[in-house]
Amino acid sequence: MNKKLHIKKGDTVYVNAGEDRKKTGRVLEVITEKNRAIVEGINMVSKHTKPNAEYPQGGIIKREAAIHISNLQVVDPVKGVPTKIGRRLNEKQKLVRYAKKSGEEIK
Repeated sequence: MNKKLHIKKGDTVYVNAGEDRKKTGRVLEVITEKNRAIVEGINMVSKHTKPNAEYPQGGIIKREAAIHISNLQVVDPVKGVPTKIGRRLNEKQKLVRYAKKSGEEIK
């Protein structure tokens, strides 16, 4: 089942709760089943790894962990501030997301 979320891969988002609040980042991945997203540079965790092909030395690696999408807001493309997202039909009768603060369509 494919859910419609207000956040998509590639969006710039603002974190409004948690340890990294007031920071912005780009969405790398959206996990729809769990309502979570992985955001670049946000919610960094230390992961202990054994030596493998990617990390021949092994050791402790810092990487992004998933954050719940309720703690994220899309950044308005015009004003550059966090905004709510709406959906409406455009000229071509296609459903598109738009920023409620500026009315601008979000690609």
